[in-house]
Amino acid sequence: MKRFWVYMLASRKNGTLYTGVTNNLAYRIYQHETGQGSRFAARYGATRLVWYEEHPYAPQAIAREKAIKSWPRKWKTELIEGMNPEWFDLRRFLNS
Repeated sequence: MKRFWVYMLASRKNGTLYTGVTNNLAYRIYQHETGQGSRFAARYGATRLVWYEEHPYAPQAIAREKAIKSWPRKWKTELIEGMNPEWFDLRRFLNS
C-alpha cells in the first residue's frame, strides 16, 4: 500500500517554514537538501525536517497540506512543537 506524507521544513528553529506533500519522504527531503526540491525552500534554506505526518491516501494528504498552508504561523509552530519541541532535524528517523 502506498503511503503519503505531509511535512514541514524549517531553515532553523523559528525560521522560514515550507510545507509540502510527497509519496517518498526520504527522497523528497534529499531533493530539498540538494536544491532540487522547491525554489522557495532553496532560496530560504528550509532543509531541516521538523514535522511530518503519514496518510494512507493522496487526496487526504493533499487536503491536509493545503489546510496547513493556510494556517497562521502560530498554529504551524504549535503543530511542530507538539512533535518536535526543539525543532531537531528529524530526517535521521526516516528509513531510506
